[in-house]
Amino acid sequence: MSSDPKTQKDILSNKILFERISELRRKKNAIILAHYYQVPEIQDIADFVGDSLQLSQKAAETDAKIIVFAGVHFMAETAKILSPEKKVLLPDLEAGCSLADSCPPDAFKRFIEAHPGHKVVSYINCSAAIKTMSDVICTSSNAKIIVNSFPQDEKIIFAPDKNLGAYINDTSGRNMVLWDGSCHVHNQLSDEKVIQLKIENPDAKLIAHPECRGPVLALADFIGSTAALLEYSKTDNTKRYIVATEGGIIHQMKKASPDKEFIVVPSDETCSCNDCPFMKMNTLNKLYLCLKNETPEITLDAETIEKAKKPILRMLKISKAANLLK
Repeated sequence: MSSDPKTQKDILSNKILFERISELRRKKNAIILAHYYQVPEIQDIADFVGDSLQLSQKAAETDAKIIVFAGVHFMAETAKILSPEKKVLLPDLEAGCSLADSCPPDAFKRFIEAHPGHKVVSYINCSAAIKTMSDVICTSSNAKIIVNSFPQDEKIIFAPDKNLGAYINDTSGRNMVLWDGSCHVHNQLSDEKVIQLKIENPDAKLIAHPECRGPVLALADFIGSTAALLEYSKTDNTKRYIVATEGGIIHQMKKASPDKEFIVVPSDETCSCNDCPFMKMNTLNKLYLCLKNETPEITLDAETIEKAKKPILRMLKISKAANLLK
């Protein structure tokens, strides 16, 4: 993303797009759901901004006729699975996910067959095809709760994120079999860079997403989902944070805590950012055209929807029960 300041023309253009999107949304009874990693202007126009679990819950309960999902492909698929009667749109159909792509269905099917007698817990960052092979889905918000819903001696396959799976194994005493997949945005963050930032900013707390590698998590003061990182930064009394996750969340962190400073762990030495190129493929203009033309639309066959919906609903049921017990 360019760091150049917006011109007056850009600002005017965005203002017009905001107005047109709002009008179309009202006329078409549409809801715009946006992930925390979207560009700031999409987060600002969205009806709801959240992480994967929050967005799944919102998609399941909405009364809108059209769901515009400002996120990546697997998220829009999840919305379609949960609301098959609704039209689900994705601003850019090419907005994929490196983690989901790291788990091809045919290879994963062979992996399951090589580990008979195992329950399959799949991270929501996977394709609809992978969800059909799963016993239950989880997100980074509820992964521990989902895994701990099984007996301690239950044999479990965890896919596709090996870093999140390893973190759950370490914190729960489990020995789950892990699929060798990862999110390139989180996996590329180096412990060397994190150590350097901690040395340069001794008063800052390191907060990290569990998709990061183990050495980075070992250095963290707090580990949590995107929503949990945001909540922690709002309620904690520290004034400076080193943030080890995708940079899109900084927009919400700054809005919630304008008096605090947030330092993103950079993906490389050439910038001070850590952006997911797929998340950033969605733009305000694409969002407008998507809602105007009602395309690209996410479509799934009825059998896939039926099979993939069961493990997602199990996740939502377990999460709801866990929240009621708090």
